[in-house]
Amino acid sequence: MARTPTKKPAATTRRASSGARKAAGKSDAARKPATSRRRKSAVVRKRTGIVVRLVKFGIVAAIWAFVLVGGVFAYHAYQLPDITDLDRYERQGATRLLDRDGALFVSYGALHGRPVTAANLPPPLINALVATEDRRFFSHFGIDPISILRAALVNLKAGRTVQGGSTLTQQLAKNVFLSADRSYSRKIQELLLAFWLEHRFSKQEILAIYLNRVYFGAGAYGVDAAARKYYRRPVEDLTAYQSAMLVGLLKAPSRYNPAVDRARSEGRTRQVLLNMADAGYLTEDEAERIAARPSAIQGAAGVSRNHRYFADWARERANGYAGPGGGDRTIRTTLDRRLQRIAEQAVSEGMKRGAKKGARQVAMVVMSPDGAVRAMIGGRDYAASQFNRATQALRQPGSAFKPFVYLAALEAGYTPSTRLPDTPVALNGWTPRNFDGRYRGDVTLEDALANSLNAATVNLSEAIGRRRALSVARRLGVTATLPDRPSLALGAGEVTVLEMTAAYAAFANHGQFVSPYAVERIQTSADGAIFARDDSAAPQVVDARIVAALNQMLQSVVESGTGRKARIGRPAAGKTGTSQDFRDAWFIGYTADLVAGVWVGRDDASFMDGVTGGSLPAEIWAAFMAEAEDGPPRPLALNLN
Repeated sequence: MARTPTKKPAATTRRASSGARKAAGKSDAARKPATSRRRKSAVVRKRTGIVVRLVKFGIVAAIWAFVLVGGVFAYHAYQLPDITDLDRYERQGATRLLDRDGALFVSYGALHGRPVTAANLPPPLINALVATEDRRFFSHFGIDPISILRAALVNLKAGRTVQGGSTLTQQLAKNVFLSADRSYSRKIQELLLAFWLEHRFSKQEILAIYLNRVYFGAGAYGVDAAARKYYRRPVEDLTAYQSAMLVGLLKAPSRYNPAVDRARSEGRTRQVLLNMADAGYLTEDEAERIAARPSAIQGAAGVSRNHRYFADWARERANGYAGPGGGDRTIRTTLDRRLQRIAEQAVSEGMKRGAKKGARQVAMVVMSPDGAVRAMIGGRDYAASQFNRATQALRQPGSAFKPFVYLAALEAGYTPSTRLPDTPVALNGWTPRNFDGRYRGDVTLEDALANSLNAATVNLSEAIGRRRALSVARRLGVTATLPDRPSLALGAGEVTVLEMTAAYAAFANHGQFVSPYAVERIQTSADGAIFARDDSAAPQVVDARIVAALNQMLQSVVESGTGRKARIGRPAAGKTGTSQDFRDAWFIGYTADLVAGVWVGRDDASFMDGVTGGSLPAEIWAAFMAEAEDGPPRPLALNLN
């Protein structure tokens, strides 16, 4: 009979179950740290993998960035210009014109001085440049991080670009070799080139290269050109003030040009001197003392722009002698700047009066008796019109042509006292009249010329044969077309002021032929002197005794005839000329030292309001001569023996 099981096994079972649970709990507890460790290990491995991947990516990115940046720099480095031979940097040739004293008065093209070395640079110039443009020049490596940071802060505070941080080396790279655009590409090239320059050249050499190439205004490139342009001296002889002035120009060459604005230039120069004091090169007292005694400029001022009429003509003549050529060319001319200034002043004052009578244009030529042109004015304003009315305009000389007729008569055997009829004359329907409408009967040659009697002159011309007058004009250098008709005697042809003045110069030159000239010598930088004027004696084209007789007659024109307004208190001779309807008015005259011709009129050949050669042109001539003649009076050649 089976027994009903007791409860004991159940308890045992419960104990067993409890033990199992305990055992299982112990097993779970043992498994949990292992799992956690595995999880942590997995996290670590995952994180390590990420770091490794990031490191790998970073390395790869860095490599590619290096390659990319290196490629960019290599590309821009490949585009850089060659700097191994800066002294042979290509540039167009320039033409420099010097006056009769050897001073530069105009240049065509960029004016470059001789290359200077570091040894040629005076210490004040170097100190002024470094103190003003780059204080840490001798310590930086091509760029100046301190200056860049300072400029960035200043610009940030101002909200705009007001200051730059470029070094002199960067300025050299930018201004000489690179374009002016502000692209990143150009900035990269500037930095590369600055490093390259610092590596290739010494600091002193960089300064010399910079100063040889930088622009100083007034067409002058390089400090030697600037020193000679402004002060007529080589760079080695620059004073502290002159050095500071030139360095001051670098900021704005036109704005601080002493010839343009002296006060502004002096203020800028003072600032440069104070910069030198702040940098320790001068004391403040020394800077103020130097600034208080500015150096007057010599070569960049002195004549107005109207001297360009002479310059253009002289340059054209030089090209005719030696060809246009290439490279730098220096032309020594005959220009006298004192006489040019006097002529310009006389013309300016005269034309203010002449404007009221319809005079619009003027031309004037001044030369010595041998033909050296000392001054020239080709119009009222060169800037408004470069047409040279002294050398290019053909105008009727009127009675200024009459001396050729009277000279021909003297050669034919007449004398100043020979009498001729001042009576009405009719030639093929043409009847010339005297200016005042009156006829004087028989008059002497001297009186007829002094009073510019038309009827007497035509009678004389026809009596001796007008071809004689034509021959005289040709011998004296008049090349213009002249009419072979009775009106020739009264100046019906057309001539230039230059040719007429040169013809009269032969009267002052004792009958020797006068060819007007402007060029004494031409020199090139490569070949030295390529032209020098031949000073051999000019041919005698009129007998000196005949010229002396004519001088006597033309002196009467000034003393008692139509040219009385040209009297200057010393021996002078000349002749007035007025074309029909007051279209042209002339006075050409001379002393023993100078010959000058003046023409007044209008470009369109319309008439003026009663302007004659004996009025405005004679007044301009007298105003010029009265100031130009500063020596003791000398008589004209009047010896008839």
